[in-house]
Parts: sequence; structure tokens; C-alpha cells
Amino acid sequence: MQRVAVGAVLGGAAAVAAVPVVLGAVGFTGAGIAASSLAAKMMSAAAVANGGGVAAGSLVATLQSVGAAGLSMSSNILLGSVGAAFGGWLGSSKKSTSSPPPEEPEAEEKEAEENESQVEPPKPPVGSEKHEK
Repeated sequence: MQRVAVGAVLGGAAAVAAVPVVLGAVGFTGAGIAASSLAAKMMSAAAVANGGGVAAGSLVATLQSVGAAGLSMSSNILLGSVGAAFGGWLGSSKKSTSSPPPEEPEAEEKEAEENESQVEPPKPPVGSEKHEK
């Protein structure tokens, strides 16, 4: 149970902390879109697709907003909850201990079983019995 709680806390914290780091690495920074980054390529493709401008509410516009201002409190709560659920699930997926293998029977018992015949003796053929009348 403790492993699940630790996984949930770590998952929630990692999810909330990772968003600004990942967005900054991709090129969505507080100062705008970084030149020659993946974000710049995404913005260029969005502008070409929309006839010269980036549409409000598009993926590029939303990511730029989050990169510049960060996530809202409700978004952080939602993201932290999802991260906590995933971290808790990962924490519960590992087995805590494994059971020991079953004990082997005594060596004498093994030898006795190995020496016993496993074949039944042959039965006499049908009709070879003597019938008295």
C-alpha cells in the first residue's frame, strides 16, 4: 500500500513539473517561440495551412500560451491527478515478495518411485480360458 502512495505522489509531481520543461525543450518559451526549434516549424506549418496566420485556439496557439504563462490552477490539478493515478498504478504493478519454491520430496521417496514398475502385467488373450461344461 505504501508503494502505491509513493508512486502516486511521485507521478503527480512529475507530471506537473514535466510540462514546462518539455515545452521549453520543444521551443515554447516564456519569451515566445524559439527560432529553429520544433515549435517554430509547427508555427510555420500552421501559418501556411491557415493562409498566413496561426488560428486562435489551435494547438500551436495553446502550447505557446502554456509555454509563456504556464498552466492554470485547474489544469495543474487535473494533470497532477492523472499523473498520480498513473504513478499509483505503476506502484501497484510490481510484486512485493515472491513465494519460495516448493520443497523437493526426500531422496529416498524418489528412489522408491523410480524403482517401481509403471507397466501392468500382460493379460491373457480372450477365449484361452478353459470352460467346463
